[in-house]
Amino acid sequence: MKKEMDNNQHTINTRSLEALLTLSSGGYKAFLYDCDGTLADNMQAHKDTYVQVAADDGVAIDPAIIDEFAGLPIPAVVEEINKRYSSTFDPAAFTDLKSALYYKEYIDRIKPVQFVVDHLVSHVGKVRIAVVSGGSRKMIGKTLEVLKIAHLVEVLVCAEDIAKGKPDPAPFLLAAEQLGVAPEDCLVFEDGTPGTLAAEAAGMKWIRIDKVLTENSAAAGVAFRN
Repeated sequence: MKKEMDNNQHTINTRSLEALLTLSSGGYKAFLYDCDGTLADNMQAHKDTYVQVAADDGVAIDPAIIDEFAGLPIPAVVEEINKRYSSTFDPAAFTDLKSALYYKEYIDRIKPVQFVVDHLVSHVGKVRIAVVSGGSRKMIGKTLEVLKIAHLVEVLVCAEDIAKGKPDPAPFLLAAEQLGVAPEDCLVFEDGTPGTLAAEAAGMKWIRIDKVLTENSAAAGVAFRN
């Protein structure tokens, strides 16, 4: 049974990589990858830590809200939680607690979104590569180390580097500037709406990696913004 499951996963990864390679062809000069949920298969871990920190203060949240606001910096997600649940979490304090919990109990067990990591690795030396995330530099840097791709990333833009995070275009524009590549020559890889909105506002094309395989037959406007 395990061998069959492994074979099925290998097939899915292969098909997804093939689809992603097709969608990302077109003479781009830089690929800009989100990290959490795009390169790293860690969204469940993030949900668990949001839920635990909130529960420790007596607030039971639906983890689906984390999917809803995927790509936003943690303090912005906390603000949305406060609106939804009439809670009074301090965004900075909540961020510190969540980050400490995640770093201590989850980060070393992160797994890759294999076909996206394979895509990045296959383009080293062919296009410029950046990772653009709403997470902290400490957290994202460690994540890339666990995934064994930190040394392949030329530019890393994190929460500390910009005043406004996604869906503001500033993170992607800063990455393009640091790479020395025009925004229109960049392709963004994301797994959430805030990230794709940021890419569009920056004048960049984008791919939703979570839609690549399921929507491959009708990718335009769903998985891919051309």
